[in-house]
Amino acid sequence: MVQDMVEQVHLIRQKIKVDQDRQKSSADLRRRDIKFVVGDKVLLKVSPMRDVLRFGKRGKLSQKFIGPYEILDRVGEVAYRLALPPSLDWVNNVFHVSQLRKYMSDPSLVLEVENFKPDEALTYAKVPKEILYRKMRKTRNGEYVLLKVLRSNHNVEEVTWEPE
Repeated sequence: MVQDMVEQVHLIRQKIKVDQDRQKSSADLRRRDIKFVVGDKVLLKVSPMRDVLRFGKRGKLSQKFIGPYEILDRVGEVAYRLALPPSLDWVNNVFHVSQLRKYMSDPSLVLEVENFKPDEALTYAKVPKEILYRKMRKTRNGEYVLLKVLRSNHNVEEVTWEPE
């Protein structure tokens, strides 16, 4: 009888070991060994927590990552020190690798600003430059005219529909 219990305990231990090995291999597949180099640019994860303001962001439509920030040095195996701006001086600047994502810059997304001259208040007048299209709009109350207007200091992609 004691021999049967010993065999059952041994069988249970084997099954537990098989399950642990399966769980470990599954977790190892999901785990990524991420390494960053000093000077790399990374994005910092902003953890969305309910009713808690973290890094000045709140709500479900807030950003998931902020940055990019430069890595100053490596602290331990899985932690990095970041160069944070003065607005985040209240935050510890050492973060776990799971809170960081590599920043990939895309030069095609960088917009070039055309030369324009702002006045003393650092504003400029949006003067209509050209009317590109005109159409009549009918509603229950009557008709009105809409114009597609290109303004000065704007690109063709930034045209707007405005009432006449």
